[in-house]
Formats: sequence, C-alpha cells, structure tokens
Amino acid sequence: MTRTIVESKTKTVIIGFDQPFCVIGERINPTGRKKLAAELEAGDFSTVETDAIAQVAGGANVLDVNSGAVFTNKMATDVRYADNNFVEPPLMREMIRRIQAIVDVPLCIDSSVPGALEAGLATAEGRPLLNSVTGEEERMEIVLPLVKKYNVPVVAISNDDTGISEDPEVRFAVAKKIVQRAADYGIPAHDIVVDPLVMPIGAMATAGLQVFTLVRRLREELGVNTTCGASNISFGLPNRHGINNAFLPMAMGAGMTSAIMNPVALPVTQTRIAEKKAEILAAGIILPDDIDDEVFVTLFGMGSTKSRPGKEMEAIRAANFLTNNDPSGGDWIRFCRPPGSETTGGGRGGTGRRKRG
Repeated sequence: MTRTIVESKTKTVIIGFDQPFCVIGERINPTGRKKLAAELEAGDFSTVETDAIAQVAGGANVLDVNSGAVFTNKMATDVRYADNNFVEPPLMREMIRRIQAIVDVPLCIDSSVPGALEAGLATAEGRPLLNSVTGEEERMEIVLPLVKKYNVPVVAISNDDTGISEDPEVRFAVAKKIVQRAADYGIPAHDIVVDPLVMPIGAMATAGLQVFTLVRRLREELGVNTTCGASNISFGLPNRHGINNAFLPMAMGAGMTSAIMNPVALPVTQTRIAEKKAEILAAGIILPDDIDDEVFVTLFGMGSTKSRPGKEMEAIRAANFLTNNDPSGGDWIRFCRPPGSETTGGGRGGTGRRKRG
C-alpha cells in the first residue's frame, strides 16, 4: 500500500489510500494577496502566523508555505528586488522559522524558484513535502536532485514543456514520465504525489469526470498518491463552496488522497455586517441597538465573526467517516462539537492529527 510520509519535528502525517484525507492548507501565499505581500516586504509576519494557527485549528494536516512575494516598493530603490531569485530564498527561510515556532504540523515548501526550495529544505524540521516538479525537462533536472539530496516527497504537476493539455491522456503520460524519471534518481513512487491538474468545470464540462478517471489510473497503474488545487474546479462560478463540497468527496471516492485548499471559513467582516444591517433597516426591521455581532451574523446565516473550519472540511470529515478512515467516528464527533467546547490544536503541544502506522 502506497504511503507518503511527511514529518515535522514532532508530528508524522501519512498520505495514503488507507489514511484520512490529507488537507494541505493553502493560505500562506502572497500571490494575489496584496496586503500580505506588503506586510512581508515590511518584515511583518503577523498574518503568516495568524494564518498558520487558524489553518491548523481548522483541520489542516500540512501547511503550504509559498514565498512568491513581489516587493514593489523596494524594487524602486534596489533592482535586485525585481528578481525573485534574490527575494524568495531569505523570505522562505524566515517564513518557515516563524511558522515552526508556533505550530508543529509538517510543511509543504512551495516555490518556482530553486533557491527558495533549497532554502526551505535546509530550514524545515523533519521531512517536508516539496512543491513542486513538472514534466518540463529543465525543471526535472533541477528539482529531482534536490528531492534525492534531502530525501523528501514531492508534488508532481502534470504539465510539461508543451504546457497544460486539456487531454487527460496527455496529463497521465506526463505524470508517468515524472515517476519514471524520478526512479532514475532512486526516488520511489511512494514519494511522488501527483497533481493531475483540475480544470474549471465552468470552462470544461467534463473536468470533473476527467480528474476522477485520472486519479483512478494514477492509483491503479502508477501506485502514486494524488493531490490538487481543490478550488480550481469551481473557478468563476457562483456558490463555489457548494461545488467544492460535492467535488472533494467524489475525488476521495476515486482515490485522491490529499488536496491543497483553504480549511478555514474566513470571518465575516465589519463592512459586511454594516451592509447587512443597512439592508435590514431599509426593509423596516428593527434590531436591538446592542445586538452582539456574532449573534447577528448567526441569526441571519452569514457565518461567523471568527475563523472556523470551512464547509469543505465538513465534507471531508464526513467522507473520512463513510470510507472507514475515521473508524470510530471520533474525528467526526469532535468536528461537530460547538466551538470552544474543547481545546483545538493550534500551537506546540496542542492536539493534532494522530499518528497512524
């Protein structure tokens, strides 16, 4: 049975067909998050730390750490900051140090910059997951030696020098090529976690069927674990959580063993609360002046003012239970308890995913 071992200093996570689904938290990524990128440029890691704690509390087993920040202001005075090969390695080291100081889950080191990958590998405690290698010849020649040198598992993305194919046969062939090339370096198939590339269902009607078929083939023919960017399936569509909630258990049923995703339902903002109160007032409904914000958002089905596990986590916990990867139902029962009824594992020494051997 294929098992991919990922470790921190104190915790082991096993990605495998007979294991609970592995949730890789995606939030620590400055790409598309201007506020986070600006904080990192200023040497402020508070959001990184907050996101790390919230994702672990929300159920993340592994945290993805992406160093792809653009330092716009520094570029104006120092041309070196226009080069991610200069920016990312020290940034990756510092992000990992900060995260490891407050949570004890394994990490997934994520960058397109080889120097940042090696900086992360040298800094991370335990056995991190490396993200990622593709089927591009140059990328394989750079990344696979790092995988071998540090003896870590790697995410293999099914695109190559020709780009991303819409043909699932081509994507399977790329994955097979990476697995075979890795074997040439002495890297076993159980240390390859293939991302077959999930296409948006809004752009390709067969995207869901394609990925389910691909995952089954990858499991049966190559014997590898799989992952994906879970939210890609719903890109550009309304009620994305509804689509994601259906997709994840279906992918798990096809054999997918992990996903890079957001495990946290983000808190309702004060702006949204004020807008909703204005709508209610305009409808002639009178609210108590001293109504608590949490009571208000709960009453009107808006979510919560606090970070909490997202709806996708509910679907995953239920699917784990139904596939006997939570045989006692303990994880499901704990998930369903009201917030605050037990301590959640956000920091060193807290509760976390149990080790299974």
